[in-house]
Amino acid sequence: MYHRNVGDLMTKAVVSVRPDTPFKEIAKLLAEHDVTALPVVDEGNRPVGVVSEADLLRKEAGQPDPTGLLQARHPRPDDRARIAATTAEGLMSSPPVVARPEWSVVEAARVMERRGVKRLPVVDETGRLVGVVSRADLLRLFLRRDRAIREEITGELLVRTLGLAPGAVAVQVADGKVTLEGVVDRRSLVPVVTELCRGVDGVVDVEAHLGYKADDTVRPAPAHR
Repeated sequence: MYHRNVGDLMTKAVVSVRPDTPFKEIAKLLAEHDVTALPVVDEGNRPVGVVSEADLLRKEAGQPDPTGLLQARHPRPDDRARIAATTAEGLMSSPPVVARPEWSVVEAARVMERRGVKRLPVVDETGRLVGVVSRADLLRLFLRRDRAIREEITGELLVRTLGLAPGAVAVQVADGKVTLEGVVDRRSLVPVVTELCRGVDGVVDVEAHLGYKADDTVRPAPAHR
């Protein structure tokens, strides 16, 4: 089975900024390209940080209220420099959390969740920027058509990978939910089939109603002397 990875799903035409890019230019690029963050790269196209809408808003929120109605804020010492910054270098979050093209979707999703980020710059083996992968990119896997999922399970997984006879297991797919019905040769194959189906790109859930011809999970009783 072929699983699409970060390199398959990432956006390769990346809009990036340099450390000396000014605040207004960053805001303009975010709006023009309808993105929420931009990688900041050095002269070798290596990411050194990420500047986001949140970084720009943090600076704005730290400014005095022109109406004088809001109470003055007293930012922490480590935030003062970012509030005073006028270029990407001072505004960005650094070091950036990056991904590699060969990462699986699961690996990228777990890093995003653990680090609380919505997108990851993708770098090659030399550390140079080659793309950006976002939450929306990862979720594209679940837009696969049910028919494509069913064909992959019945042909590639059940017949070619596991060697089951064609038609031994009936496969139905509805909105990414897979239902399996049929009989396999050995009881130990039931969890194997179920877990492999869960790993197919675009599968949301698996419901297995599988019987077996022989129970190979029961050890024979020892012979009496």
